[in-house]
Amino acid sequence: MASSFKTLSANDVVSTRNLLHESIPITGTIISGTYGTWPNGTNIKNYAHGMFQSVYDYPYLSSSANHIFDLTCGYPATSSLSSSTATQNAKKINIYNEMAQVLVGFDQNGNIRRFDRDGDLTSGPKFDDAVFINFTRLLAKDEIKKGSFTLTLGATSASATPMTNTILLKDYNAENSYKVNSPAGEYGILYLTNPAGGVATKNPTGSAAGLIYYQAGIVVLSSSVFNGPDRGYLSSSVGFTPGAGYSITGSLVSASISGTCDSLRHRIANIQFNNSTELNSTVYFCRANHNEFNYSSNKTYLSSSRLVVKNNSQDNPVAYPTAVGLYSPDNELMAVAKLSEPLKKDPTNEFTLRVRLDY
Repeated sequence: MASSFKTLSANDVVSTRNLLHESIPITGTIISGTYGTWPNGTNIKNYAHGMFQSVYDYPYLSSSANHIFDLTCGYPATSSLSSSTATQNAKKINIYNEMAQVLVGFDQNGNIRRFDRDGDLTSGPKFDDAVFINFTRLLAKDEIKKGSFTLTLGATSASATPMTNTILLKDYNAENSYKVNSPAGEYGILYLTNPAGGVATKNPTGSAAGLIYYQAGIVVLSSSVFNGPDRGYLSSSVGFTPGAGYSITGSLVSASISGTCDSLRHRIANIQFNNSTELNSTVYFCRANHNEFNYSSNKTYLSSSRLVVKNNSQDNPVAYPTAVGLYSPDNELMAVAKLSEPLKKDPTNEFTLRVRLDY
């Protein structure tokens, strides 16, 4: 009688990796307007610590609500915006430092690096005044697909009606030119298109406006997206904050963190990206040769010391496998694969069962 176990060789096992993608559209009406008049909304949650704001796709007190992303902002202590009179100055510095040390890391002297505009981390301009959009794992899954991210922002000077003209940010060609020098994984540069909109294309001069960290699911949006000297979509005197009349830099200095987040939400027209779920599979080819597994160790296989599936002693032994068990080297059962129907196995046939383990 053959053994109940069979050792799998390297030729019997193969591993595969697949990426599943899902399209994620987030409209501005959900972010600011559907569940209350801006800036208030039952899907917007502010906290007593005042360090970030959470956005839900439904009133957050409802059991049906899903947390979709967090908003916050900050700048380093070396920024021209930092001063003892700035609102929540210490908290804004702490937020920038926390984000930077996680996403950019430290230099050789142990100093926190600043967000770099071109991603080389050495020289050139930095993103010192930033707003952070932190997407939840529910949306980003294992990572945001490179080259799929677009962010549409209202760019009209009139803060009460910001969507008359819009600007578009996109991680143009990121699938071919992403950066790998971040401790948080891969990231790309967000480029800004012309105010007229249209197809997102990389502007060869001065169009970098932010960074997107794909595995972390975090967008770093530079304040210069609205009032940068090399863009001029909005002047620095524009009322970024409705009512208060702040520019975006004025908002970062004088408004609270939640106030700046409210103002940004007021100008988000649409966010679109594809997420990625990594599906790893190990395939085991379980081969039953003609002289293997023709008997069963099931107690019901015998009756009065006779095989119940044989009518006389000259008949071939026969078994009906219904499952395949995968065991560890010390014979501990690790997984069970069920067959759709019992298979007849006797010395006149053989077959290979393909068992796939996903994780």
